[in-house]
Amino acid sequence: MKTGTRWAVLGLVVVVAVVAFVIAQSGGGSSSSSKTTQAQAPTGGTAVKSTTTSAAPAPKLIVVKNEKAVGGVQDINVKKGDQVRFTVQSDSAQEIHVHGYDFHKNVPKNGSVSFSFPAKIDGGFVIELEGPGQQIAALKVQP
Repeated sequence: MKTGTRWAVLGLVVVVAVVAFVIAQSGGGSSSSSKTTQAQAPTGGTAVKSTTTSAAPAPKLIVVKNEKAVGGVQDINVKKGDQVRFTVQSDSAQEIHVHGYDFHKNVPKNGSVSFSFPAKIDGGFVIELEGPGQQIAALKVQP
């Protein structure tokens, strides 16, 4: 193979690798599934492979009005070891309590507060407005 042809093939491989990297970094669209992109140089050269993993789902949003969860008690289901992520928006200042994990956070009036923690304990757990004792969500951690 001539030197000029080798450089052309190498250039093509580099371009394909850069395009695959850009697609992988952008997620290739709005799909949340894993994607694999593979390209091979036309002369049978080295293959370039790029793999991306799915992004974490958006946190569950729990809206509280008049000390009750809009739409009723919300379900949050995760597997043990996964990240528990949820946000509470409230029209009144409240203390949010995640039973079992014993996490407490305050949400200001007309504000929001977010929780993010690893699901280390399996089972069912109540998430409530501490003051009025009103359940707003049910956390279920599967083994």
